[in-house]
Amino acid sequence: MDAWSPLATRSNPSILHPLMTTGSLSKELFNASMKLIPGGVNSPVRAFHSVGGEPLFIEKGKGAMLVDADGQEYIDYMMSWGALLHGHAHKEITGKIAKALERGTSFGAPTGFELELAKLVTDALPAMDMIRLVNSGTEATMSAIRLARGHTNRKKIIKFDGCYHGHVDALLVEAGSGVATLGIPGSPGIPEEVTAHTISLPFNDLEAVREVFQKDPQGFAAVIVEPVAGNMGVIPPQEGFLQGLRTLTEEHGTLLILDEVMTGFRVAWEGAQGMFQVTPDLTCLGKIIGGGLPVGAYGGKREIMEKIAPAGPIYQAGTLSGNPIAMAAGTKALKLAKEPETYQRLDYRSQYLTDELKKRADAAKIPMTINRVGSMFTLFFSEKPITDLQDVKESNLRRFAKYFNAMLEEGVYFPPSPFEACFLSTAHGETTIEKTLAAHEKALKKL
Repeated sequence: MDAWSPLATRSNPSILHPLMTTGSLSKELFNASMKLIPGGVNSPVRAFHSVGGEPLFIEKGKGAMLVDADGQEYIDYMMSWGALLHGHAHKEITGKIAKALERGTSFGAPTGFELELAKLVTDALPAMDMIRLVNSGTEATMSAIRLARGHTNRKKIIKFDGCYHGHVDALLVEAGSGVATLGIPGSPGIPEEVTAHTISLPFNDLEAVREVFQKDPQGFAAVIVEPVAGNMGVIPPQEGFLQGLRTLTEEHGTLLILDEVMTGFRVAWEGAQGMFQVTPDLTCLGKIIGGGLPVGAYGGKREIMEKIAPAGPIYQAGTLSGNPIAMAAGTKALKLAKEPETYQRLDYRSQYLTDELKKRADAAKIPMTINRVGSMFTLFFSEKPITDLQDVKESNLRRFAKYFNAMLEEGVYFPPSPFEACFLSTAHGETTIEKTLAAHEKALKKL
């Protein structure tokens, strides 16, 4: 057993909760973590609050599979919340990381890896003339909002209910993801003065945006939106919604920011902006461009980006930005994604899986709506179409919790919240998908 392995804690029980030293090792690790880490987790949705039970502690991953601290295997449809387009521990990506590690872990200075990744991204996304690399999606959206305000000399922002843009004070209003999962209407610690400049409107409701602009035509610095909502479950944009946002923002001198932290290089090589033919002023990225390592980025039109320091007066910085290990991993991940037919195969497998999941639910007479865009999808226990956050809230959330736990018992790991997306990777092959469908049939019977 490796010395660093979580399994080694059985021989070192002092780090565990004093009353929990037998039974499930995941349970023991969770109880021990509760003493040192708020809620026992380092990101709220990991805590299984909306599905019941306690989180699994993961030992390792390979391909489409995860192994927990107790040695149980699971087919993984979280893929590190979408970051792993090529599955866990992809040999070429880990090999690239190993070579980069030999040179050092961080320099706080420019490297050629940054330039290589920047060129790959800007070549793929025509709307992005220039890019600034950061360390997380939250940093990317925070910086893009600051840039939009500095560029337009305006304060107000429009976002959409259920769209989560990281834990940025100004954007943590009617947010999705963990906020929706936990039922938190924003967050204590954020002054009203900060959120007073943020207006949140129903997703897919273009008329609501039009009305807000009519009341204050010159007051908004930016409209920020997930082009495909993924943090209240997957909800595609209705026809004309994104194009309508582009038209309205251009008419009123407002920047359009597409938060593609989740969709960028996930739904297509050119992102959701290419898939839906909409050209933003700024784009936020993360997840896949780090190849599984922490990373974020924002970029857009040259005349806007050149206002960022040191080229311009709007300040943003980060000691670990452009970290060479993350740059190496991301570069390899994107080069693999660019290979012919990568996205066609992902789309085909995702469509087959979701079609078959729906057929089996229909046969079992269990109401289910499945939304899918590319290799992202969400199962909603509802008879009606799901087009916004209110629709998600009105779906059968209790049935989702039962389904999640039934699938977990069958060795399939879905996101532990009805407000999150599932993701396929290039490692999800035919055998994996058929095993998932067999587990799905058994889970439906338990409902």
